[in-house]
Formats: sequence, structure tokens, C-alpha cells
Amino acid sequence: MRDRARALMIDLDGVLRRWDPAPMIAVEIEYGLKPASLLETSMSWDIYRPAMAGEITDAEWMKLVADRLPLDEAASTAAVAAWQAYRGEVDPEALAFVREVRAAGRPVALATNATDRLRGDLDDLGLTGEVDLVLSSWELKVHKPAPEYFEKACEQLGQLPKHVLVVDDDDRVVAGARSAKMSGYRWTGPEHVPYLRKVLDLPA
Repeated sequence: MRDRARALMIDLDGVLRRWDPAPMIAVEIEYGLKPASLLETSMSWDIYRPAMAGEITDAEWMKLVADRLPLDEAASTAAVAAWQAYRGEVDPEALAFVREVRAAGRPVALATNATDRLRGDLDDLGLTGEVDLVLSSWELKVHKPAPEYFEKACEQLGQLPKHVLVVDDDDRVVAGARSAKMSGYRWTGPEHVPYLRKVLDLPA
């Protein structure tokens, strides 16, 4: 029989934090850019990876994004600043699940690929005190789904991999967690919370 999970590692973006594309697309339209072009540019692997792995700061990453836009320097800088002003919003049902897990005595770690802007975002979103531990790729200097990320994450959480449930919206991260001998579950919404409760052996 599989060991019951004793701790939860939950992702931020796409799970605890959701993004409304409307305000971001509005910025792109305002500056004459193709919708989603800023997101696509920011996710270019040669600049995204070092930003998530703690090799460059969020400001340096955004400067690289601005440099690639088909605008003059002033407009591209302004467009990126306006685009970054929206920081998403908390998913209330995901947060309720986190609170339920902690109330049952199971530690919860926020396990996320992020930049040095993460801590400020968590403060602004009111999430800083909602988890027991923040496992930021920028601070760990390695990003999900690298095996080293999960190794360091379990060490900081003080749990064996077999006792940790990883909830993420990225299939690659879920597969990486499972390869690291952890339980991995892909989040598509709160409809599967009853199943996750069972995995964590929460009281009815």
C-alpha cells in the first residue's frame, strides 16, 4: 500500500494564483503589440530559465523582455511596466484547501518557479502567512521540474519524498515529482479536492 502523504507542496501560478488575461492584453493593445506577445517574449527559454534559476533579477529579466519588443526604448519600458502592474489574484477555493490541510496538522509548502519579486507578491496577495514554507526556484537556484529542486524542497520541508504530495498545473512538474518518488497530481481546478483530501488522509 502506498504511504499516505504527510505534507503538501502546492504551486503558485495556475493553482493558488490565477491570472485574468484581459488586463495584460489591454496593455498590449494599447502599445500596438500582438495579444500575448509580452507573455511569449518573457517565456523565451534563454531569458526565462536564468530568471527562474536565480541567475538574474526580475528587473534584469524584464529589461531583456523590453529589449526584444518592436518599440522604441521608452515605449517598450513603459509597456513592460504596465504589463507587470497586474499581479494576478488568489484562487479562493485553492486557498481554502490549503487552510484545510494546515488545520489538519499537515505542513504546506508553496513550491514555485519564481523570481526575486515573489516575496513582495505574496505579501500583496495576502499569502505570506498562509503557508509554512516558501520554496522559490530563485532562492534554491534551481527550477522545477529539475530533480535537484525536489531534493532541496524535501530537505527544507523535512519530509521523505514518499510522504509529500505535489500539486501543480504543469504536467512536466507532476512527472518530475513522480520521478523523484513523490506523489504528483495535476491541478485542473477544485473539483478534485475530495480526492486530494484522501491522499493526505484528512479527517472527514
